[in-house]
Amino acid sequence: MSAVAIRPEKLQDTVCAALGARVRQSTRVLGEVSVLLAAADYLDAMRVLRDAEACRFEQLIDLCGVDYSTYADAVHEGPRYCVVVHLLSVSLNQRLRVKVFCPDDDLPLLASVSGLWNSANWYEREAFDLFGIVFDGHDDLRRILTDYGFVGHPMRKDFPLSGHVEMRYDAELRRVVYEPVSIEPRENTPRIVREESYAGLRRGAPL
Repeated sequence: MSAVAIRPEKLQDTVCAALGARVRQSTRVLGEVSVLLAAADYLDAMRVLRDAEACRFEQLIDLCGVDYSTYADAVHEGPRYCVVVHLLSVSLNQRLRVKVFCPDDDLPLLASVSGLWNSANWYEREAFDLFGIVFDGHDDLRRILTDYGFVGHPMRKDFPLSGHVEMRYDAELRRVVYEPVSIEPRENTPRIVREESYAGLRRGAPL
């Protein structure tokens, strides 16, 4: 029989009590609890969240990077790169979001939690590949989605939409070659769908 889900406000109090001064900020929005940690406390705090009797987050179900250099059309003050982790406690039927910012924009670096949860392995490789976030202690940190010779990190906000290089198979050389991008930059204009003609229906016509 599954455990009854704990109320969000109770979960927030429980997590804050378990982590103590490590919690920089705690929020509760739409029934979801989030905590913000400092990079220096990240690994230790995540171990507590896994092992503390009142937390017992046995599963890491998602980890991703975020580039806050431009976010929601607003100016972000503070570190640029953030890692967001979603944890699940099957035994206690509760979920938690953890956020931690990388202190150095030039070399975004965090401790790896792949030693705490095996599932973090590929997620951290993805964040490294797409955002350039380095996870200290990861035993196999290499690209996972882009090619081995790929230059840059394509999910960074300043990475060009067309990329820097393109690849193709050269039949004469019998190998893949990289060349400068030959596609002209273009701007896509979204098509406007007017209410009165949406899906071929006239305004006020019966469905």
